[in-house]
Amino acid sequence: MAPRHYYFIALAGFIGLFALLMLNHTVFNISPKLPVAATLLLTVTPLLVPMRGFLRGQPKSSAWLAYLSLIYFIHGCMNAYANEDEGLFGLLEILFSLMIFSGVTFYLRLLKRH
Repeated sequence: MAPRHYYFIALAGFIGLFALLMLNHTVFNISPKLPVAATLLLTVTPLLVPMRGFLRGQPKSSAWLAYLSLIYFIHGCMNAYANEDEGLFGLLEILFSLMIFSGVTFYLRLLKRH
């Protein structure tokens, strides 16, 4: 497969994870203890840091996004295991973070060969 195919897998995972986090904290699971803005700042803002470079296909930003996706993988594992109510959101978070990590890994690996 060409590097751009893996880039599109990572891009689909990025868009899916971004949308999942936004919907989870604004529509589906509104916490009465924390303000929505604070929750979004803590969860969505780290994805925005490497976004500009990742959307341009820059290798450094893509690598940082792959490292960052591991934090969301751990968070998804904790949600899927500990919270019965948020098990589906945890599994989706695991899926999207693995799509980002594996897509970026193969994208960068094949990009060096071309």
